[in-house]
Amino acid sequence: MSDAQQNQELSDIPEAVAEPKRRHSVQLVWLIPIVAAIIGGTLAVKTFLQKGPTIRIYFKTGEGLEAGKTKIKYKDVEVGLVKSIVVAKDLKHVIATAELKKETKPYLVEDTRFWVVRPRISGGSVSGLGTVMGGSYIGIDIGKSEKPQRTFRGLDEPPAVTMDEPGSRFLLHSTDLGSLDIGSPLYFRRIQVGQVVSYELDKGGTGVTFTVFVAAPYDQHVKANTRFWNASGIDLSMDASGLKLNTQSMVSILIGGIAFQTLDEGGDAPPPSPNTAFTLFASRDEAMKRQDTISQDYVLAFTESVRGLTVGAPVDFRGMTVGEVTDIQVELDNRTKGVNMLVYIRYYPQRLRSRAIGPIPSLKDHESIITKMVENGLRAQLKSGNLLTGQLLVALDFFPTAPKAKVNWATTPPQFPTTPGSLAEMQTTLTQIIKKLEKLPLDEVVGEVRQTVQTLDATLKSADKVVRRMDAEVVPEARSALEEARKTLGAAKQTLAADAPLQQDLREALRELARTAQSLRVLTDYLERHPEALIRGKQEDAQ
Repeated sequence: MSDAQQNQELSDIPEAVAEPKRRHSVQLVWLIPIVAAIIGGTLAVKTFLQKGPTIRIYFKTGEGLEAGKTKIKYKDVEVGLVKSIVVAKDLKHVIATAELKKETKPYLVEDTRFWVVRPRISGGSVSGLGTVMGGSYIGIDIGKSEKPQRTFRGLDEPPAVTMDEPGSRFLLHSTDLGSLDIGSPLYFRRIQVGQVVSYELDKGGTGVTFTVFVAAPYDQHVKANTRFWNASGIDLSMDASGLKLNTQSMVSILIGGIAFQTLDEGGDAPPPSPNTAFTLFASRDEAMKRQDTISQDYVLAFTESVRGLTVGAPVDFRGMTVGEVTDIQVELDNRTKGVNMLVYIRYYPQRLRSRAIGPIPSLKDHESIITKMVENGLRAQLKSGNLLTGQLLVALDFFPTAPKAKVNWATTPPQFPTTPGSLAEMQTTLTQIIKKLEKLPLDEVVGEVRQTVQTLDATLKSADKVVRRMDAEVVPEARSALEEARKTLGAAKQTLAADAPLQQDLREALRELARTAQSLRVLTDYLERHPEALIRGKQEDAQ
């Protein structure tokens, strides 16, 4: 093909015209990814905004926990899910990381508690039976603190009382745990009104502090002067007061318990503030014991045995408890080379009152009164408080015949004078009698007694012979005499009968004697009126 032809063909091709560039042109193909990106971003933002807090919970073991399945529930409503479970670096715990719903964020505070809910038998209750079929889950108890927290230490046991239950919490201090445990019941007038929430060992190991919960409205009965005591098991005691048996319920016998009562319940004692600390006494008697503000310690020295006397035994004054025994010790007396039993007592002077002076106001007045009472014969004596148990008590009483003594106020504590107890006096008397019997010439006495017995034996044999002779000789004669006497009495009875001739003659004679006496009385009266008749004779009455 020639050049001309080629040029002609090229000239026949239309010339391309460039269109002007548009400012905001968008290709339709990009709409789909843009919309997808917008939707994805929106979902991501929404998910981020709706995402709840992530927390970590430390447990001792991972029993019952499973990542992606174990739920976190509050009042049986799901509020979170465990995402992962790993072993802690110390190899002593497991860490469960969980995501909670957004609305739970305000409740994740310092005192919020978590625990694994599983079937449990604790004390007198059974819990977690619903997890047998549905599996274990983590329970949550929302705290009341305002300090936020994201790391928690899970509880080994579920809390006995949740934070939202109405009532009050109090602290109880005790010397030991006893048979109490978390969940042990709390009683008021034998009605269960609360329970033990927790306990911990005091710093230094000096005791145990319990946290107890009293449900509303029973917490209003707890006052500033309320006393708590350990009511676990059976309180069986044998002391100077006798045999005592106390218990609250069968539950307290099995798992322990605490009881409380208010002193002077009709008084105006103020209610305590939450978490007020009280003393947990070992028994009701100790808890309800009168609290005295003034006390005086004394030491008593006894030479007799103190078996049966225990710490806490009462100090008695004519039936009224005025103190208690605080300690018992042994002392070697260097002067007499003997042994004294030292009994330390605590005396409460406010229990000794006078109508004239009222309550004893101070220890100084108390010392002057005690000094005068001791001068009048006040002494301390060991006395049996109960014959069944053999327990002793310290009795204060007046002994006018006791040797003169004084209170030694120079010692600390002051030494109070004593007198031997009745048992010691009886032992001394028996010892003296035995010594006197030992001094008697028993061999001679026995010989004389033997001779006397032999003589008495011979006398009895002679008397036996006399009795036999009387039975053989005297008795028949006596029988004949009795027959004669019976006949004589019969004749006398007939003679003295009312219709007997002798009785009739005797009556007639008595009548004649009466008529004679009457005539003699008439004559005597006439002569008193006419004494001249003894000379002139009786004159005829004038016509």
